Amino acid sequence: MKAAGAAVPAALLERLALGQSGGEASGVEPVSGEAHVVGQGQDGAKESGGSLFAIEHRGLGKGGPPEHFHLYQDEWFYVLEGNVRFRVSGKETVVGPGESVMGPRRVPHCFAGTGEKPARMLITFTPAGKMEEFFRAVAVPNGPKMDAALFARYEMRYVGPGIVG
Repeated sequence: MKAAGAAVPAALLERLALGQSGGEASGVEPVSGEAHVVGQGQDGAKESGGSLFAIEHRGLGKGGPPEHFHLYQDEWFYVLEGNVRFRVSGKETVVGPGESVMGPRRVPHCFAGTGEKPARMLITFTPAGKMEEFFRAVAVPNGPKMDAALFARYEMRYVGPGIVG
């Protein structure tokens, strides 16, 4: 296995840049029409030597995750469709297609779809850490509650409620 700081393979970067995740949709805290795409036919975070984990978040309506932060990962959001409201370090902004937001490690952040139309985002975590495990754990029907205990298990900290409508 490569070190966490290893370069990301060119083939993976090309698929991400072209929007070709090749993944299967799996619901996370299932909300009508919402899905996360985790790589299929590849080893996900292992493919990058642990330096990167990326997912495509499809069908984001109103609402989103609770406010939280990651102990060891930077989280980068790139909006592909729709509009998403972000709160990072207490400051809120609405971001549209072609725009991005950074959620640095140890900085509280959350997001919510504006509800105007479903949003779609590419979300990356560097290094990958336990994020692939987290998304696979919550992608089951009636999965675990998004609370402090769950977040702690995956090296995150729960801060409080997310953005409401």
